[in-house]
Amino acid sequence: MENRIIGLDERRITNFVERTEGCYHIFEYDCGAKAVFGLGERYCSVNHIGRTLKSQVVEKFCEQGEFAYLPLPFYHTDEGHGVFVNTAYEVVFDFTEGHFRMELPVDASYELYFFYGTPKEIIAQFVELTGEIKLPPKWAFGVWASANRWNCQRDIEEQMSYAEKYNYPINVVVIEAWSDEATFYLWNGSKYEAVEGKEALTRKNITFGEPWPSPDKMIEKLHERGMKLVLWQIPALKKLDPGQESEQHDRDCAYAVEQGMVALNADGTPYRIPKQWFIGSMLPDFSDPRVEEWWFSKRKYLLDMGVDGFKTDGGEFIHDEKIRFYQDVRGTAEKNLYPAQYERAYDKFIGNDRVLFSRAGYLGAQTTPMHWAGDQMSKFSELQSVLRGGLSLSLCGVPFWSFDIGGFAGPMPSKELYLRATALGAFVPAMQWHSEPADGQFSEIIKGTVAVNDRSPWNLSAYYGGDEEILKTAQFFANLHMNFLPYFYSEAIKCAKNREPFLKHLFLDYPEDEIVRDIEDAYMIGDLLVAPVVEEGASGRRVYLPKGIWYNFWDGSKIVGGTERYEEVSFGKILLYVREGAVLALNLGESGKLGGVIGNDVDKRMKLSVIPFGSRATGEIWDEAGIRIVVTEGNIVKAGNQDSILGQQEYCQKIF
Repeated sequence: MENRIIGLDERRITNFVERTEGCYHIFEYDCGAKAVFGLGERYCSVNHIGRTLKSQVVEKFCEQGEFAYLPLPFYHTDEGHGVFVNTAYEVVFDFTEGHFRMELPVDASYELYFFYGTPKEIIAQFVELTGEIKLPPKWAFGVWASANRWNCQRDIEEQMSYAEKYNYPINVVVIEAWSDEATFYLWNGSKYEAVEGKEALTRKNITFGEPWPSPDKMIEKLHERGMKLVLWQIPALKKLDPGQESEQHDRDCAYAVEQGMVALNADGTPYRIPKQWFIGSMLPDFSDPRVEEWWFSKRKYLLDMGVDGFKTDGGEFIHDEKIRFYQDVRGTAEKNLYPAQYERAYDKFIGNDRVLFSRAGYLGAQTTPMHWAGDQMSKFSELQSVLRGGLSLSLCGVPFWSFDIGGFAGPMPSKELYLRATALGAFVPAMQWHSEPADGQFSEIIKGTVAVNDRSPWNLSAYYGGDEEILKTAQFFANLHMNFLPYFYSEAIKCAKNREPFLKHLFLDYPEDEIVRDIEDAYMIGDLLVAPVVEEGASGRRVYLPKGIWYNFWDGSKIVGGTERYEEVSFGKILLYVREGAVLALNLGESGKLGGVIGNDVDKRMKLSVIPFGSRATGEIWDEAGIRIVVTEGNIVKAGNQDSILGQQEYCQKIF
């Protein structure tokens, strides 16, 4: 890469200086911005004015603060300019009010881009440079269920029976503890004759056994129920635990080392992860094209069985600046590049009809969807930070994102936290709950208090003495998410087409409104304003509606914007407002009611209702085939034959 500066307009960027200071290359300029957004998934703030932040991939277990699993060297301001430092190396960004500074290693290769325009235009320019947004399949926008504890086929069957019992929709089941924990491509309990490391086992070479006696039939049953299966992955050739044996693993590792397909130390020996997670394990070098073919030949039989995607966890394993890779990139750069290379390789392998679910990432994250926010404690402070992270990432044009409802780790979430997080979870692209291993990093904290730490609504209900409100409220919000799925998917299609975020910070639609710049707890999905309660002990919240006419989603009442208002919010509600002129599309199911039972089939339009908000509402609803419904001046001018159309006048009577 040739070091260069592109788009610098010194009429807009004043007192720009480029210089070398010791071991660092410095760019700095004066700036009157009051708000700066971006830098990837940032849990500490959405508006970064006054902060110094680094664009470096870091694994931080819970309470991430200023660390990031998914950093991006890109930002934009309320002054109408943006900056992208195209480099794999760590960049330090200092956003002192009145003066911005960027610092990177003096020997780092880079391109420094300046963008100008509206926030949406600047984000679109960044996306155009780093890769077009890839649209996941529609089912990925449904309800996800996961718990690390599930380690046998009986566990999955039990959880699915609970979902059916409680009329809780599940579109995606994630299994983490499925493999032999050595190869990470063989089901635990499988019997087979080990093959040479360069070769791959096929389905006919494998006999399944306990604890997964018939995973192929399990997958078939899940598909019959309208559920998809995602399996956990890790980019490591694991150092086996004491007493653990796997001849196939040993052969694979020996072949990878012999062929030089692993990351190497400066002396040419295999690099082994020195700390934190998977200590002693080697790293497959995904910058080497041979690795991709070899690695996925061993996993192809999983796709042949019907596996629908992978949870591509980890990737934050570079802890030595001197390690070497096939592409001859230093470890300082590969620290950021590695998770992106890892995910691109998996994305290529699975194709367009399956999905990834990734934690770490770097440039081009929008091309390998989806991502989730990583590991958080079950605390309100973590719920607030995770919402900041999602909004910050969206402001970089990475639209398809999720988080663990109720928190991943530590003591069981309080009822209040769980239900407030569930309400928020219903209004992000993928609604999912997940939990750490029962013997995980916080096992001592919960020891003796709970035998099963799943964050499923039925387990939380049982934990709190059979609390029916937990079950009913969680069921309502999961079905509400399914109600909104036609609208969510239509907005997702528009995101990919227009290079726009899915969760929109209010700044994107109202860049001239100074009040919205520091709002961190409300956002837009299309024309829908979502205002969750994320404060502990709050019975309601204040919400700012920008100028214009708005409708309260729950009762259809009209509100004049430009002011802040307070509303009480029960556990069973979330504040939703619709901008005048909007068109929503909802699947109301057989009941015709919000929160009624929908089921798992995302393609079945049981009662698709299109609601124009205001007599001049104009909009389009998209699906896989293109534009399905067109509303002009409040009138339906095009609609599919199977749609049941409800107009604005019938809205409150027919739906509520």
